[in-house]
Amino acid sequence: MSETTKQQTQEIAGDRNGQQQQDQSQNGQLTDQQLELEHLEECLGLIRRNITYYEEEAAMRKAETARLMKAMTSGDPELYNQAMTAASLEDHANNQLRKNRASLRQPYFGRIDYAEDDRVGISKVYIGKNGVFRNKTDVVIADWRAPISTVYYENEMGRGCYYLPGGKPMEIDLKQKRTYDIQEGKMLGYYDSDVAANDALLIQYLAQNKTAVLGDIIATIQKEQNEIIRQSPFGNVLVQGVAGSGKTTVAMHRISYMLYNYKERFMSNEFCIIGGNDLLLSYIASGLPELDIPDIKQKRMDTMLTHLLGKEWKKTKHKVMPPTRDASVRSKMDFMLELEIYLMKLREKYVPTKEVRDPSLGVLLTQSNNERLIAENPEFSATKLLMVLDERLRTRIKFLCPDGEKEYLSKKLKQYKDYYKDRTPKESIYEIYAEFLRYYDSVHPGKLDMAQHNADAIENRYDVYDIAALLMVQYRITRKKEDEEFGQIFIDEAQDFGMTVYYALKRVLLKCFFTIMGDVSQNINFETGMNDWEDMRKWMLTGEKDCFRLLSKSYRNTIEISEYAGKILERASFGRYKIDPVIRHGIPVQKKHGMSEDAMYDEVETIAKSAKEKGYETVAVICKDEQAAEWVSKWMDEDIRVLPIALTKGLEFDVVVLWDLDPEEEVEQSQAKLYYVASTRALHELHVLRGA
Repeated sequence: MSETTKQQTQEIAGDRNGQQQQDQSQNGQLTDQQLELEHLEECLGLIRRNITYYEEEAAMRKAETARLMKAMTSGDPELYNQAMTAASLEDHANNQLRKNRASLRQPYFGRIDYAEDDRVGISKVYIGKNGVFRNKTDVVIADWRAPISTVYYENEMGRGCYYLPGGKPMEIDLKQKRTYDIQEGKMLGYYDSDVAANDALLIQYLAQNKTAVLGDIIATIQKEQNEIIRQSPFGNVLVQGVAGSGKTTVAMHRISYMLYNYKERFMSNEFCIIGGNDLLLSYIASGLPELDIPDIKQKRMDTMLTHLLGKEWKKTKHKVMPPTRDASVRSKMDFMLELEIYLMKLREKYVPTKEVRDPSLGVLLTQSNNERLIAENPEFSATKLLMVLDERLRTRIKFLCPDGEKEYLSKKLKQYKDYYKDRTPKESIYEIYAEFLRYYDSVHPGKLDMAQHNADAIENRYDVYDIAALLMVQYRITRKKEDEEFGQIFIDEAQDFGMTVYYALKRVLLKCFFTIMGDVSQNINFETGMNDWEDMRKWMLTGEKDCFRLLSKSYRNTIEISEYAGKILERASFGRYKIDPVIRHGIPVQKKHGMSEDAMYDEVETIAKSAKEKGYETVAVICKDEQAAEWVSKWMDEDIRVLPIALTKGLEFDVVVLWDLDPEEEVEQSQAKLYYVASTRALHELHVLRGA
């Protein structure tokens, strides 16, 4: 932060609190500012003592773990539980040590003063990125994820409430809300406001380089973001957010919030983040340690779908390929619904309902009971239904056979063994899917490229929409047990895939909840992806706690970049979703056309040098496609990232150069969306270079 900014911060704090400080000084009392400085020093002192304690604790636990592990490997297996307990205590000590060390730089960023109806006096709560404790029960600084902290982010002055994780409301009367600017243990100023992180402080954070912004985002979470973060984990959430609205960051904070408040309900290994490419997943993973999130699963969409197929994908050498020409058909719900009707009829064919009668025992299973079983279990596959019917048959035989006649019972059980299992489908899910494609082609001639599908099937090649369909075949026909691996799924850049993959995920993961983040204006797969959220809302948001949220405010770009991108957005989304930028000015978008290739390379070097002098850390050159990016990267400095537009989704850079692109040219909506994505990657500077 510059000296000018520090001075402005202190002046603002002084203006807002000057009269109060003057009145207190005249009465011989400590001023408000002195009290705040004293409290900060007290907290820093406690944190330093905690650091010393946990350093010693971690060292002791490490030695204890090593001793027990050595003894155990020497032949004493009874020490295993003790060794695991010691290792767990060591992890706890190291975790607390890390949190306290981080808190030493910025112990807290907010404070709320409030009264409760059933208590006398005012409660004062300081809020930080990490909770700080004096002992096991005395909380000195509340964790930002704690229920009480939502008051800081959302409540206005006066009477209101916040909610405990179970949904119980806590009535309060909010008296004061204060935001602090503390850096490296020094208080630079503070603000009293009716909203969290007022614009002055928010703009200071956004004006820093990309690394600094990621570190400070917890202090500047806005109300609309906080509502999504703290939305019930027992419902599906769909978020439409413009570029730079913090979708990815909100998703990561939502994970952190859930793991903190619902640790008895969800384990970290139940969480999975799904992204379109490895670059985006790597970017997301880099921010997880700061949010106290342990290792959680991360998968591309294609690997998630194949993972759910399990052995039926792994047992043969199947390959994932890019979407083929008719993916525009197979990505739509019309195709999936026809598949569903086809599979349900096939399910009925495989599962007989007629009465089962034994000459000596009489009726074993009635037709009405069999029909009721099928009707009451629509999520059971054909194979699962046949397994249940076999079990019912065995139970019924045991009931009807006379007591004491074990040989007769054994004979009857053997006679009806696998009575239904023998009807289990013999075809693989791939054969069933191929049959459906032939059926679909006969009903809708010309919509599918059957020659391509036949060739791909021979080579075991399938795209994500084929795999989603295969997953539904498995789910309806061959699945034996429910998948319970995942409890929470977080999908970023959701607009890049068609509805059929989401329908398959929701059907297969029945007990899983989804947080889906996207922006239809950034759909780079125009023919197959989501250009509106109508189907998503219809098929994914079906529960009472499900909700659709909008994030229209952009925190990434300067006003100049936002206005430039906004004109592209008009063409990309026909004005459906508009950008509402934070008021942060920068330099105008720099445009140079008619340049030679050598001049463009020289210009990038000049831009990169200037960015470094300004303290910016990341510079990216964005090209139209992978071929162009590969060529340009050969001649570019290694500190400069060169990427095709498609791989920049969800990423941001301090300075962006658009290489041989002209976002202002009149193009089709699909191309306008690509230009919109490219233009909105820049935090501070956007340069547009166009060749001759």
